[in-house]
Amino acid sequence: MSDDVSQSMPATPVTVAVRPSWRAGLFEYGPPTLLVISLLLLWEGLVWFFAIPDWLLPPPSRIVRTLFASLPVLAGHTLATLTVTIPGFALALVAGFSLGIALDASPVLRRAIYPLLVTSQTVPIVAIAPLLVVGFGFGLLPKVLVVALITFFPIVVNTIDGLQSADRDQRRLLEAMGASYWQLLRLLRLRAALPAIFTGIKVSITYSVIGAVLAEWIGASAGLGVYIARSLRAFRTDQVFVAALVTSLLTIALFTLVSLLERWIVFWKGER
Repeated sequence: MSDDVSQSMPATPVTVAVRPSWRAGLFEYGPPTLLVISLLLLWEGLVWFFAIPDWLLPPPSRIVRTLFASLPVLAGHTLATLTVTIPGFALALVAGFSLGIALDASPVLRRAIYPLLVTSQTVPIVAIAPLLVVGFGFGLLPKVLVVALITFFPIVVNTIDGLQSADRDQRRLLEAMGASYWQLLRLLRLRAALPAIFTGIKVSITYSVIGAVLAEWIGASAGLGVYIARSLRAFRTDQVFVAALVTSLLTIALFTLVSLLERWIVFWKGER
């Protein structure tokens, strides 16, 4: 009888409303883009209306012209900043990940070192950087160390927290089967910690460019920090804004690369 009823009832098509991709992108990125454009137009109008001199606050149009006129010079300074950023971040990544595993493996070591790590973040880097320059000279090493000191803390903390986030039942099961610490790390805990580790990496990569610029500000012959310092001495505020814009774009590019790498490695994160 159920078959007769199902045959007599007309089939009702099921429609699913799917928003076109361009509409979804417009809905997501349209409001912030409109806000940025509005703020830039307001900035331009206020500078023109109040006749603010360029050395005090240049308009966006002046900054854009300076950007295109300074591209050859900026390319060299940006490359110099990258030669400091990448090694410093790589050193922080290796040191932070290794220290995080060491502190997780040894509770005694964690109780001894973890408070010192937290305390170290209260010391301003501008007080340490000149000492590194005095001790190691004006070469690449002190600038790399400055970047590493600024960026390694989030990696350490997120590595420790991530390793603690593994499923307890699965961990107890493996421990009952006689798994060692390193087997637990390889089979369960490292996989569970990867999302948190990448969170720390993304935070650190945003600090790395700022750390490189700060290190160059203190002592270097090239780089965006040097470009900013020279522009300030020359009262070229437009060039300072240009350097800040390039620094922001460089940070966004590195953050995007890390996010893409996370999406490739931690592929199961989006399935939850």
